[in-house]
Amino acid sequence: MTNPMIAGLLLAAGGGRRLGGRPKALLDHQGRPLVEHAVRVLREAGCTRVHVVLGADAAAVREKASLPGCVLIDNPEWEEGMGSSLRAGLASLPDTGADAALVSLVDQPGIGPDAVARVYAAYRSPATLAAAAYDGERGHPVLFGADHWPGIAASAVGDRGARAYLKEHAGEIALVECGDVAQAYDIDTPADLIHLE
Repeated sequence: MTNPMIAGLLLAAGGGRRLGGRPKALLDHQGRPLVEHAVRVLREAGCTRVHVVLGADAAAVREKASLPGCVLIDNPEWEEGMGSSLRAGLASLPDTGADAALVSLVDQPGIGPDAVARVYAAYRSPATLAAAAYDGERGHPVLFGADHWPGIAASAVGDRGARAYLKEHAGEIALVECGDVAQAYDIDTPADLIHLE
Protein backbone atom coordinates (compact mmCIF):
# COMPACT_ATOMS: atom_id res chain seq x y z
CA MET A 1 0.00 0.00 0.00
CA THR A 2 1.38 3.39 -0.90
CA ASN A 3 -0.07 5.52 1.89
CA PRO A 4 -1.53 3.41 4.68
CA MET A 5 -3.31 5.25 7.45
CA ILE A 6 -1.65 4.19 10.67
CA ALA A 7 -3.27 5.68 13.75
CA GLY A 8 -1.24 6.29 16.87
CA LEU A 9 -2.94 4.80 19.93
CA LEU A 10 -1.52 6.06 23.21
CA LEU A 11 -2.49 4.27 26.40
CA ALA A 12 -2.34 6.96 29.09
CA ALA A 13 -4.97 5.92 31.63
CA GLY A 14 -2.76 4.58 34.43
CA GLY A 15 -3.20 5.87 37.95
CA GLY A 16 0.42 5.44 39.03
CA ARG A 17 -0.48 3.25 42.00
CA ARG A 18 3.21 2.60 42.80
CA LEU A 19 3.92 6.30 42.36
CA GLY A 20 1.59 7.25 45.19
CA GLY A 21 -1.45 7.65 42.96
CA ARG A 22 0.02 10.23 40.59
CA PRO A 23 -1.55 9.75 37.13
CA LYS A 24 1.25 8.90 34.72
CA ALA A 25 -0.12 11.18 32.00
CA LEU A 26 0.49 14.19 34.26
CA LEU A 27 4.03 13.38 35.39
CA ASP A 28 6.32 16.30 34.65
CA HIS A 29 8.75 15.77 31.76
CA GLN A 30 10.76 18.66 30.33
CA GLY A 31 8.39 21.08 32.00
CA ARG A 32 5.19 19.65 30.49
CA PRO A 33 2.87 16.68 31.19
CA LEU A 34 4.36 13.37 30.06
CA VAL A 35 1.32 12.68 27.84
CA GLU A 36 2.31 15.63 25.59
CA HIS A 37 5.75 14.11 25.04
CA ALA A 38 4.24 10.71 24.15
CA VAL A 39 1.85 12.29 21.62
CA ARG A 40 4.70 14.26 20.05
CA VAL A 41 6.72 11.06 19.62
CA LEU A 42 3.85 9.39 17.74
CA ARG A 43 3.38 12.43 15.50
CA GLU A 44 7.10 12.73 14.73
CA ALA A 45 7.14 9.04 13.82
CA GLY A 46 4.46 9.60 11.17
CA CYS A 47 1.07 9.22 12.87
CA THR A 48 -1.16 12.07 11.72
CA ARG A 49 -4.14 10.68 13.67
CA VAL A 50 -3.53 10.09 17.38
CA HIS A 51 -6.06 8.63 19.82
CA VAL A 52 -5.28 8.98 23.52
CA VAL A 53 -6.97 6.78 26.12
CA LEU A 54 -7.39 8.58 29.43
CA GLY A 55 -8.49 7.18 32.76
CA ALA A 56 -7.06 8.29 36.10
CA ASP A 57 -7.87 11.96 36.68
CA ALA A 58 -8.99 12.33 33.06
CA ALA A 59 -10.54 15.74 33.69
CA ALA A 60 -7.25 17.09 35.03
CA VAL A 61 -5.36 15.67 32.06
CA ARG A 62 -7.77 17.37 29.66
CA GLU A 63 -7.33 20.64 31.57
CA LYS A 64 -3.54 20.63 32.03
CA ALA A 65 -2.23 18.92 28.89
CA SER A 66 -2.21 20.52 25.46
CA LEU A 67 -3.35 17.81 23.05
CA PRO A 68 -4.66 19.63 19.98
CA GLY A 69 -5.94 17.42 17.18
CA CYS A 70 -5.96 14.29 19.33
CA VAL A 71 -9.04 12.14 19.80
CA LEU A 72 -9.42 11.76 23.58
CA ILE A 73 -11.15 8.61 24.83
CA ASP A 74 -12.23 8.25 28.44
CA ASN A 75 -11.90 4.76 29.84
CA PRO A 76 -14.14 4.55 32.90
CA GLU A 77 -12.83 1.02 33.54
CA TRP A 78 -9.16 2.05 33.63
CA GLU A 79 -8.67 0.51 37.10
CA GLU A 80 -9.21 -2.93 35.55
CA GLY A 81 -5.82 -2.57 33.87
CA MET A 82 -4.26 -1.98 30.48
CA GLY A 83 -6.57 -4.45 28.73
CA SER A 84 -9.59 -2.18 29.21
CA SER A 85 -7.68 0.80 27.80
CA LEU A 86 -6.57 -1.19 24.79
CA ARG A 87 -10.16 -2.29 24.15
CA ALA A 88 -11.42 1.29 24.47
CA GLY A 89 -8.75 2.58 22.12
CA LEU A 90 -9.32 -0.07 19.46
CA ALA A 91 -13.09 0.50 19.67
CA SER A 92 -12.51 4.14 18.69
CA LEU A 93 -10.77 3.27 15.41
CA PRO A 94 -13.02 1.26 13.04
CA ASP A 95 -14.80 4.25 11.44
CA THR A 96 -11.63 6.32 10.97
CA GLY A 97 -10.25 4.61 7.87
CA ALA A 98 -7.19 3.44 9.80
CA ASP A 99 -5.39 0.41 8.39
CA ALA A 100 -3.43 -0.23 11.57
CA ALA A 101 -2.94 0.99 15.14
CA LEU A 102 0.52 1.83 16.45
CA VAL A 103 0.16 1.33 20.20
CA SER A 104 2.49 3.04 22.67
CA LEU A 105 2.51 3.54 26.43
CA VAL A 106 2.66 6.93 28.12
CA ASP A 107 5.22 5.78 30.71
CA GLN A 108 8.07 4.89 28.33
CA PRO A 109 9.80 8.23 27.56
CA GLY A 110 13.00 6.44 26.60
CA ILE A 111 11.32 5.27 23.38
CA GLY A 112 11.54 8.16 20.94
CA PRO A 113 10.45 8.83 17.37
CA ASP A 114 13.33 6.88 15.78
CA ALA A 115 12.19 3.59 17.31
CA VAL A 116 8.49 4.30 16.74
CA ALA A 117 9.15 5.18 13.09
CA ARG A 118 10.90 1.83 12.59
CA VAL A 119 7.84 -0.05 13.81
CA TYR A 120 5.59 2.21 11.73
CA ALA A 121 7.63 1.29 8.65
CA ALA A 122 7.03 -2.43 9.27
CA TYR A 123 3.42 -2.08 8.09
CA ARG A 124 2.66 -4.20 5.00
CA SER A 125 -1.10 -4.84 5.10
CA PRO A 126 -4.06 -4.93 7.50
CA ALA A 127 -2.79 -8.38 8.48
CA THR A 128 0.51 -6.97 9.81
CA LEU A 129 1.65 -7.63 13.36
CA ALA A 130 4.90 -5.91 14.33
CA ALA A 131 6.66 -4.95 17.53
CA ALA A 132 9.78 -3.22 18.68
CA ALA A 133 12.43 -5.52 20.09
CA TYR A 134 15.22 -4.72 22.52
CA ASP A 135 18.13 -7.14 22.22
CA GLY A 136 15.69 -9.57 20.62
CA GLU A 137 13.04 -9.28 23.35
CA ARG A 138 9.61 -8.05 22.23
CA GLY A 139 8.49 -4.73 23.69
CA HIS A 140 6.66 -1.52 22.76
CA PRO A 141 5.48 0.06 20.61
CA VAL A 142 3.45 -2.57 18.79
CA LEU A 143 1.65 -2.29 15.47
CA PHE A 144 -1.67 -4.06 14.98
CA GLY A 145 -3.11 -4.28 11.48
CA ALA A 146 -6.89 -3.79 11.46
CA ASP A 147 -7.50 -7.49 10.74
CA HIS A 148 -6.28 -8.26 14.25
CA TRP A 149 -8.32 -5.69 16.22
CA PRO A 150 -11.33 -7.92 17.01
CA GLY A 151 -9.17 -10.78 18.25
CA ILE A 152 -6.99 -8.48 20.35
CA ALA A 153 -9.99 -6.74 21.89
CA ALA A 154 -11.58 -10.10 22.75
CA SER A 155 -8.46 -11.30 24.58
CA ALA A 156 -7.38 -8.03 26.26
CA VAL A 157 -8.17 -8.45 29.95
CA GLY A 158 -6.58 -7.22 33.15
CA ASP A 159 -3.08 -5.84 32.89
CA ARG A 160 -2.03 -8.23 30.16
CA GLY A 161 -3.13 -6.04 27.26
CA ALA A 162 -2.46 -7.90 24.02
CA ARG A 163 0.03 -10.33 25.54
CA ALA A 164 -2.14 -13.44 25.16
CA TYR A 165 -3.01 -12.61 21.55
CA LEU A 166 0.61 -11.90 20.64
CA LYS A 167 1.74 -15.16 22.26
CA GLU A 168 -0.85 -17.04 20.22
CA HIS A 169 0.32 -15.31 17.01
CA ALA A 170 4.03 -15.22 17.81
CA GLY A 171 4.99 -16.66 14.44
CA GLU A 172 3.33 -13.76 12.61
CA ILE A 173 5.03 -10.92 14.49
CA ALA A 174 7.72 -8.95 12.68
CA LEU A 175 10.24 -7.98 15.35
CA VAL A 176 11.93 -4.64 14.69
CA GLU A 177 15.17 -4.21 16.64
CA CYS A 178 15.23 -0.81 18.38
CA GLY A 179 17.74 -1.35 21.16
CA ASP A 180 20.28 0.85 19.41
CA VAL A 181 17.98 3.92 19.38
CA ALA A 182 15.74 3.54 22.45
CA GLN A 183 15.57 2.43 26.07
CA ALA A 184 12.44 0.53 27.05
CA TYR A 185 12.21 1.37 30.74
CA ASP A 186 8.86 2.11 32.40
CA ILE A 187 8.10 4.86 34.90
CA ASP A 188 6.49 2.70 37.58
CA THR A 189 8.06 3.57 40.94
CA PRO A 190 9.50 6.70 42.60
CA ALA A 191 13.00 5.41 41.77
CA ASP A 192 12.10 5.49 38.06
CA LEU A 193 11.40 9.23 38.20
CA ILE A 194 15.13 9.78 37.70
CA HIS A 195 14.43 9.19 33.97
CA LEU A 196 12.20 12.26 33.79
CA GLU A 197 13.77 15.70 33.32
